[in-house]
Amino acid sequence: MAKEIKFNWPYTTGKEFQFIEEAIHNRKLSGNGPFTQKCQSFFQERYGFKKALLTTSCTDALEMCAMLAEIKEGDEVIIPSYTFVSTALAFVRQGANVVFADSRADHPGIEEESIECLITPRTKAIVPVHYAGVACDMDKIMTIADKHNLLVIEDAAQAVASYYKGRPLGSIGHLAAFSFHETKNISCGEGGLLAINDERFSKRAEILWEKGTDRAKFFRGEIDKYGWVDIGSSFFPSEILAAFLYAQLLELENIQQERVTIWNRYHSKFSHSLLNSDSIQLPFIPPYATNNAHMFYIICKSLEARNNLIGKLKSQNIHAVFHYLSLHRSTYYTDKYNGSTLEHADRYSECLLRLPFYIGLSEIEINLICNEIIAEQRAK
Repeated sequence: MAKEIKFNWPYTTGKEFQFIEEAIHNRKLSGNGPFTQKCQSFFQERYGFKKALLTTSCTDALEMCAMLAEIKEGDEVIIPSYTFVSTALAFVRQGANVVFADSRADHPGIEEESIECLITPRTKAIVPVHYAGVACDMDKIMTIADKHNLLVIEDAAQAVASYYKGRPLGSIGHLAAFSFHETKNISCGEGGLLAINDERFSKRAEILWEKGTDRAKFFRGEIDKYGWVDIGSSFFPSEILAAFLYAQLLELENIQQERVTIWNRYHSKFSHSLLNSDSIQLPFIPPYATNNAHMFYIICKSLEARNNLIGKLKSQNIHAVFHYLSLHRSTYYTDKYNGSTLEHADRYSECLLRLPFYIGLSEIEINLICNEIIAEQRAK
């Protein structure tokens, strides 16, 4: 059998152990230590966030967003159906009713034109998801939000180092959440970041982050004792994870260059070989968006075609995977949904296929993957 080509293989820079050893040597292992501060400063200085707080996951960052937005029972939050469960779960846990929007015809991101008709007097927030690190049309979304006095919370889980009209993703909405899961461009295994762009949320965010206490003020010498002042949880990661993450952040430019090279190899091979074919659809990057090369996906003609292709690749020891299942059709939400058809979300659920993507994936391996897919399409 051919050599296995994994779907994902987490990248390490070589400095992770050095920084972890430094954290151990410093005997500062719990959260909010020197490496946490370095990571947060990196994001604030590079991307202009008013405040950045490391979290144990993007899910935690989204849950903090829901708490900061003071989401309560009966509030409505608009999100795309084609997204990971965390986008919805963070708000459902606060009692919100999730209102699902469809995806765009040309891209799995939220269909911006459909948002306004979903707004009711109970709507509290819009949560666009920058799928594959490709920006939603944030001007349209912010205009709608301003008109209806709504919060915009960017789910930028996949969008580190990606931009909308020159503006970093995660810096445009009132709040944003990033992921550092092992499948992401920058990783610490499991981790996340809350980005705050509206300063009215900054002070409370720090309290929620510190288990509902004003402990951070105490450590800065601003108060002589700290206590319980609000709700919150243990949202920040240990210094071990922050040290690992900081090693990755220092290599961000190199990581991005490598990933873009891999993405371009996929795109070039398919573009030249399937120029006149309508059997698969390649990723679309709108002119206002940059490509941070988070993933490479193709869209097959049907569920059957995708399943056949997954099987064909697997027979060659190549691991490709489908992505999200539309949340409005999930077991948990199906009896709560009003039944409106979300055509494009369902199409991506049935037809989108993610190809192996990680630093170290060679040009030979990419050609092998592409050739298997091209041969399968030409055989039809």
